Amino acid sequence: MSDPATATWPQIRTAGYDGFLVSFGDRLSEPANRAALAFRDAIEKAGWDGVEESSTSLVSAYLRFDPLHRDHATMRAGLEALLQDRDWFAADLPGGRRLWRVPTVFGGDAAPQLDEAARAAGLSAADAIASITSNPVRVQTIGFAPGMPYLGELPPAWDIPRQTTLTGQVPAGGLCVAIRQLVLFPVATPTGWRHIGQTAVRLFRPDAAEPFLLRPGDEVLFQPVETDALSSLQSDPDGGATCEVIG
Repeated sequence: MSDPATATWPQIRTAGYDGFLVSFGDRLSEPANRAALAFRDAIEKAGWDGVEESSTSLVSAYLRFDPLHRDHATMRAGLEALLQDRDWFAADLPGGRRLWRVPTVFGGDAAPQLDEAARAAGLSAADAIASITSNPVRVQTIGFAPGMPYLGELPPAWDIPRQTTLTGQVPAGGLCVAIRQLVLFPVATPTGWRHIGQTAVRLFRPDAAEPFLLRPGDEVLFQPVETDALSSLQSDPDGGATCEVIG
């Protein structure tokens, strides 16, 4: 029996004159995000002539192509054939993914809304920290600001709304939570997400060969450190973060 959550998906839609969007759901779920990441990887590996760019969002894969090199009908037929190749909702995640371990302060001025967020989730502050740091979270997509990851999904208790008013500014490296996701800010930014921790990791490195530190499909494990460790982490170009290849 088909899963009602995936029965009408995937869907292929045109995106402008030279693009297609292949969507695996109308809301975020682990299978839909997995499918988007795996399908985009398969597009890259297919090496189709005329494809100029591909990327992913939370539940979709985007492809931009040269319509003078390959017409819409041919490109759509290729996408439809690729969709039939496997069950993308259960597909393996792309290879080359990395696990990042990121030291994170969860106290004092570095986590001004931790208690508020924990209460909204029905947790104590200590249990909230344990919930967020006990398992790695996936980089579901990069967006909003250069190199900024959306990470998740968190347990159901973290299905808390954004604030109704903005926090004036969360500093670069700020860890924030809402709607079963974490975001990590590459630059100081106003936000409606609650600021629950602080890192010193540099997510956007414009002069590097790879300007974005994280890639969709990577995983991040936030590791609690004492508040006074933040100053020494800030003097480290990597903010104390380390990584290893996991897939």
